[in-house]
Amino acid sequence: MSLHMITKSPAVRVPPCSTTPILTLPLSSIDRCTAGRMSIDSVTVFTHGVKAAKRIRDALAKALVHYYPVAGKITEFNLGEPEVDCTGEGIWFVEANANCSLEEVNYLERPLMIPKEQLLPQPPPETKLQDEILSIQVTKFTCGGFTIGICSSHLVFDGIGFGQFLNAVGEMACGLPKPTVKPVWSREHIPAPPKVPLAGPPPSFTIFNFTTSVVDISLDSINRIKGLYMTETGQKSSTFDVVTAMIFKCRAHAIDLAPEAETRLGFAASTRHLLHGVLPSVEGYYGNCVYPMGITKSSQEINKASLVTVMSIIKDEKAALSTKFEDWMYGRSKSYQNVALDYGTLAVSDWTKVGFNEVNFGWGQPKYVFPLNDDLDIIATAIYLKPPLPKTGIRLILRCVKEEHSAVFFDELSKLAVFSHESLDAALI
Repeated sequence: MSLHMITKSPAVRVPPCSTTPILTLPLSSIDRCTAGRMSIDSVTVFTHGVKAAKRIRDALAKALVHYYPVAGKITEFNLGEPEVDCTGEGIWFVEANANCSLEEVNYLERPLMIPKEQLLPQPPPETKLQDEILSIQVTKFTCGGFTIGICSSHLVFDGIGFGQFLNAVGEMACGLPKPTVKPVWSREHIPAPPKVPLAGPPPSFTIFNFTTSVVDISLDSINRIKGLYMTETGQKSSTFDVVTAMIFKCRAHAIDLAPEAETRLGFAASTRHLLHGVLPSVEGYYGNCVYPMGITKSSQEINKASLVTVMSIIKDEKAALSTKFEDWMYGRSKSYQNVALDYGTLAVSDWTKVGFNEVNFGWGQPKYVFPLNDDLDIIATAIYLKPPLPKTGIRLILRCVKEEHSAVFFDELSKLAVFSHESLDAALI
């Protein structure tokens, strides 16, 4: 079998194409609480695009005029209060070439046939990566397709905010003079709740050997369960409700904790709709607008509950978002909610509505978008994606059970949903 390799040019800075303000901007209290200086790494796959690297690089330079904070750096003059120093120096950009076609590497389906480090940008070694806001690599394949490897700072963007930025770059690439949605900073308008002093020793982490799998849940399965929920409750449900209840219930059965042991679900809920009247304009705001929600039940409760009941538990927690978020934001509750990091906890993340799959640089929408830092071993995770075109339904990237619980988990999941056993068998790592 041939060796698939990527050759990279040296990383260069892409600054805004015209003068931008030089100043320091605050981050919001939500930005600082969400994920620290965590980088979100992802790859977007396009099947064709002529001179894609040049077009995207030029479009970035134009978009950064409007999103000028992204061309700066994260700084921290006061400990625990990171800010953005708008220097205008630009983002790191890498142009690369692969010696193979996308088809030869199975369009980067799991398991990856190219190491992820080759798909992602690597700034010069002296770069302080924790200070960088955005780095991008465009890799051309021999078939004419290309990928965009992205490392973006969660301090500056949430998923919807970064999707907004990427779509603005796409608009610049397609010849628009300015983004359709005007970017809004306004981080200073979000209230800063009183700081709660840390008590006790720092948390300890257990390392789990999670198995990695990729499963496609069919749209028919999702719609069938939505129909069941409507029949039993008279209420509508979302795709998130369906898929999350499936995984939460099947996992609780598979890991077989003691009946009284806690089983927990954590997810980040969007709070953009709750910031009207807080921000001068919610439209265009690209900072973090999420609040961590959590469900804690005994293992026995989830095992005995019907799927419809578990969906109702999830919907009830979502309905409590407004009260919980506003209580935190205005200091009526003490701290940002977090869940325990043990084997009883599952964290889910939904990438299907953030806008990554709608980005168009002039050659249509991407075939596939997927994360590359989904290999955490301290907490069970499930990430929801749109499957590669032309498939429909939901793709799950799962790292949520240990090997000894994997067979039972997927057996339980198959009772609730039709999924691609081919993709499952191929993706087990």
